[in-house]
Amino acid sequence: MTGRVEIAGTGLRKEFNRRSVFCDVSFSASSGETLLITGRNGSGKSTLVKIICGVLTPGGGTFTLTPDPHEGPREQRGLIGLVSPYLQMFEEFSALENLSIAMGIRGLPFDPARADALLERVAIFPRRHDPVRTYSSGMKQRVKYAFALIHTPPVLVLDEPMSNLDGDGIAIVRTIMVEQRSGGILVVATNDMSDIDTYERSVDLNERR
Repeated sequence: MTGRVEIAGTGLRKEFNRRSVFCDVSFSASSGETLLITGRNGSGKSTLVKIICGVLTPGGGTFTLTPDPHEGPREQRGLIGLVSPYLQMFEEFSALENLSIAMGIRGLPFDPARADALLERVAIFPRRHDPVRTYSSGMKQRVKYAFALIHTPPVLVLDEPMSNLDGDGIAIVRTIMVEQRSGGILVVATNDMSDIDTYERSVDLNERR
């Protein structure tokens, strides 16, 4: 991660089937900062995360990612790593095979050393050749972190970051969060304040209905 990165949302709103999810949401964050997104279940945390990641378009307002806010959603996603409960893997394949597929989707050549290093980092390396369907829910969550870090993203977005993790998994994720803050932007969406130690910016979606 090099250079300064900034994200900003101005007056964002989103509706589904004429039902307002949130409205008038504004925020900003830059390199070295953490943006915390809070709100009760159903307040739109995951929806806002998808807007930040370029998966959904807002119903109104603007979202920008600098240095190049004029790039389209595909290029925007190339600057972002995402970990979320709703992300799926190919469970009949191994973690290593899944990483190979993910690298290909991102247009990266398969790098066995990089893949091994990522799986070692999330403590999956000894099971790297086993089908993902044989993993516990916590192991699957840790593999998602390996996916998110493949391209060393300047913006790392974590939706319910500690979901299904035990103490060892939580310790791994906390280290990843600290490292991300040192050179990029960390976005954390959660309604459990024990998931995060410190943050500079915040959005409370309970106030934006």
